[in-house]
Amino acid sequence: MEKNYSSLPSGSRRSFLKTAGVAVIGGSVAYHFGMPYALGNVPGRKEVLKIGLIGCGGRGTGAAIQAIKSDPDVILTAMGDVFEDRMEQSYEALSKAIPDKIKVKKRDKFLGFDAYQRVIDSGVDVVLLTAPPAFRPGHFAAAVAAGKHAFCEKPMAVDAPGVRSVLESARKAKEKNLGVFAGFCFRHDAANQAAFQQILNGQVGNVRTVTGFRYGGELPSDYSKMQGTGLEYQLRNWYYQNWLSGDFIVEVACHSADMMSWALGDEMPIKAIGSGGRQQRVEERFGNIYDHFAIEYEYREGVRGFLFTRQQRGAFSRNTIDVTGSEGDAHLVMGQLHEIRGKHPWKFDGKPNNMFQAEHDAFFASIRSGNPINDGEWMANSTMMAILGRMAAYSGQEITWEEALNSNQVLGPKLEEYDWDLQWQSPPVAIPGVTKVL
Repeated sequence: MEKNYSSLPSGSRRSFLKTAGVAVIGGSVAYHFGMPYALGNVPGRKEVLKIGLIGCGGRGTGAAIQAIKSDPDVILTAMGDVFEDRMEQSYEALSKAIPDKIKVKKRDKFLGFDAYQRVIDSGVDVVLLTAPPAFRPGHFAAAVAAGKHAFCEKPMAVDAPGVRSVLESARKAKEKNLGVFAGFCFRHDAANQAAFQQILNGQVGNVRTVTGFRYGGELPSDYSKMQGTGLEYQLRNWYYQNWLSGDFIVEVACHSADMMSWALGDEMPIKAIGSGGRQQRVEERFGNIYDHFAIEYEYREGVRGFLFTRQQRGAFSRNTIDVTGSEGDAHLVMGQLHEIRGKHPWKFDGKPNNMFQAEHDAFFASIRSGNPINDGEWMANSTMMAILGRMAAYSGQEITWEEALNSNQVLGPKLEEYDWDLQWQSPPVAIPGVTKVL
């Protein structure tokens, strides 16, 4: 029976992570959190892996390039989106970047709300799920049902029923020996991997608090398309609809929540309380999402986690993780500084890497090894941690992990209900103390 290491006491969990064996199979090797996967020499190995792109926005286009570059025998053979202009823009960019690996015939460019299924059914081996987060659970379930390896861009869902669906699909994927890979790219940054290994090895002692800051400005937008109320308007500006994005604490700050979880060996909080609202991003064009959140998470044995995030033009930017322990403190500034101060001082002085490329290198190497990575459980939990924070802020109430995970509140329509005649009314902006989330 497989152990659930996220439920181990902190000392036992750290001991496991510190002493876990590392076996090199041979051949070229890629790493996933320091664990190697060998390329090639696997009986029945397919010489060419065909990938399908589902969701042709900027992140999807980037993911396709990185996936193709991860292995000399990977090609793109199918694409799917609801908007033809986005698909063609993506196809043009891909064709310029890696022309010899783009083998998408006109018949394999699929448009519409069923495009995801047609990509899956087109004969691909791996799918890249990069549509807006609301679609992730349904797209993932379809990929697993069809026996496809899946790269799942973060976050994995926008509500608790979606998270539960992802957990179930990940379980089925494990039974089928299918790869499930999370787009939590900061786990593949070389400096982060070195620093978090130090933390998990006990170099700061027993962790008492973990704090994540994700402060940034406004995202670039095409305001010429930010008019109207219909489904096309909502989908083109999905980021500002919480039923499509989960709000920005889920869509963006889930990275910080994930790294906070990483520092605690992927242990989940017991409960959360928090606040949030709209101070600057108040116009109708910004839909119904907040522009700031502040969340306190409580863990077993009194450990605390704090997540602060905002998106406001002209304000100071910050992307950091701070870990305070009984023997020292870790200060991690993404892309700049990774150090530990205290009893066991340490500072990263290694070579930086491209974390976006590294994640695909690890994923495709694991598929080639015959032992595909399955990130399913922790990627769903990290997403749920951000959703829990949103629920606490929206409601103004203290909410337990169990209450949040078992919530039946669904933010948007079912996957099969989408069509261009759908009239979906976005919920009003949440009011703490008034809005119900359970």
